[in-house]
Amino acid sequence: MTASPAARTFAIGDTDFLLDGEPFRVLAGALHYFRVHPGQWADRIRKARLMGLNTIETYVAWNAHEPVHGEWDATGWNDLGAFLDLVAAEGMHAIVRPGPYICAEWHNGGLPVWLTGMPGIGLRRSEPSYLAEVTAYLQRVYDIVAPRQIDRGGPVVLVQIENEYGAYGSDTAYLEHLVQVTRDAGITVPLTTIDQPTDQMLSDGSVDGVHLTGSFGSRAAERLATLRRHQPTGPLMCAEFWDGWFDWWGATHHTTSAADSAAELDALLSAGASVNFYMFHGGTNFGLTNGANHKGRYLPIVTSYDYDAPLDEAGRPTEKFFAFRDVIAKYAPVPHEVPDAGAAAPVFEVAMQSVAADVEAFTVRYDVPPTFEELGHLSALVAYETDLPAGGVLRFGEVRDHAWVSVDGAPVGTLSRTRGEDALIVPTGGRLRVLVEEQGRVNYDVRLGEAKGLVEGVFLDGAPMTGWTATPIDVAALGEVAETAPVGTAGVTGPFALRGGFVLDEPTDLFLDTAGWGKGYAVVDGFVLGRYWSNGPQRTLYVPAAALRAGDNVVVIIELDRVADPVVRFVAEPDLGPREE
Repeated sequence: MTASPAARTFAIGDTDFLLDGEPFRVLAGALHYFRVHPGQWADRIRKARLMGLNTIETYVAWNAHEPVHGEWDATGWNDLGAFLDLVAAEGMHAIVRPGPYICAEWHNGGLPVWLTGMPGIGLRRSEPSYLAEVTAYLQRVYDIVAPRQIDRGGPVVLVQIENEYGAYGSDTAYLEHLVQVTRDAGITVPLTTIDQPTDQMLSDGSVDGVHLTGSFGSRAAERLATLRRHQPTGPLMCAEFWDGWFDWWGATHHTTSAADSAAELDALLSAGASVNFYMFHGGTNFGLTNGANHKGRYLPIVTSYDYDAPLDEAGRPTEKFFAFRDVIAKYAPVPHEVPDAGAAAPVFEVAMQSVAADVEAFTVRYDVPPTFEELGHLSALVAYETDLPAGGVLRFGEVRDHAWVSVDGAPVGTLSRTRGEDALIVPTGGRLRVLVEEQGRVNYDVRLGEAKGLVEGVFLDGAPMTGWTATPIDVAALGEVAETAPVGTAGVTGPFALRGGFVLDEPTDLFLDTAGWGKGYAVVDGFVLGRYWSNGPQRTLYVPAAALRAGDNVVVIIELDRVADPVVRFVAEPDLGPREE
């Protein structure tokens, strides 16, 4: 652990935050360590300082640290302590937001699947089994955070309790429990809550002794006035200044005006408020970590979390970086140095070959199709099979979230939860196979922890189908096996695995073009970049230099739809889809 030479004080005054007794404006930027390769943490932190920021804010994703109950990990990508030490080394402060719920368009809102699947669990409220697990989780987080507080020579100046709780519930006793656990764990810096500045949300999400902050991206003067009405004294802070937005499959790439956002920032700072940019650098939903929205329709989040932020997905400054830097310079010193724009990525093609990749997997028998949770499966694919007595109308209670249906190895069709599809006609045959993909877990409200797979039965001409087998398929394991699997002919039903190789003189950021592919996952040197889908808007996947090596590299494509073009292309610039402002 790296710490500054001497302990300092950070407190809440009548009108300002106080650093060593002097007024201090928090100029923070959100940077989620779990969305950025550890080899690039220092670069992104440094660039935040160059924009004029003095603080880095991060959520803590519980399900990244403890995907399996009792198996806590704080190493590598999950090394929160190392991340905070890098913040300190850059001479910056830190805000830690450990949830336990974080939303963030992240898988299951940051809550582990094992937690949300516990029988009788009462999420985000004073339910004993939930409180016991949350207490254990927070204690582990605070073991990392407590020695890195500013009054112990570290960077941490604020810790947040829960996350926009007023939009979900009003269980004050639950919030009080979180405060007590936090203080008992040795957290002495000021505590905050965050809510959208409406009267109900601020009232329901607040708790005595904890400083209120707001989340918004426009109408700053109005929102600050509402915040002040609920908190007559203390510093005003927009703890999530929404400077962009996220994307979901099948939509456009969302962007916002740099000039408009800069004007809102100016309004915030001219009012004397502190700010945290959400996001400063969005990063990437690597692997299978994307969440999903569901406001009447299921909409899974794309792999990129670029967020149209000041620093783009590849860590390059955008128009907003310089617009925000100019505004900040009116209120605080900014460094003379600015980051360079970055060079275009190398452009080349890689010939791909089908490989006979197969992973060791268990197959279980159930009378009705089991859910992913019943199988204890944390990856994205399960293949369900049963005997097909006749052709007819095949109807599903619900497919969560996307399915490929085949009979005797011949593709029949697909079903999409997003499109509301639940039935198709199947021909007469001997064996029915349904490959189901979990596309991302809803990250908020009552759908947290919902079951995945084939839910509420499968029916042929109205009669229940029984006698199922279920085979979980681990995407990461399949990608690893495909790196060395023998060349072979692709089958007629997915997943299909293809492999190619390329050589680099030195590691450099790349953009993998997914045009020509259907739906699936890309893996480079054993690292799962994430999902792709011809549905768009995202057309390229970011490959961080830190995940590559000088010399030989291997790319694997795990395709679920079709093998249309046995070539992988790397392009000069990212393509996140047509823009919508």
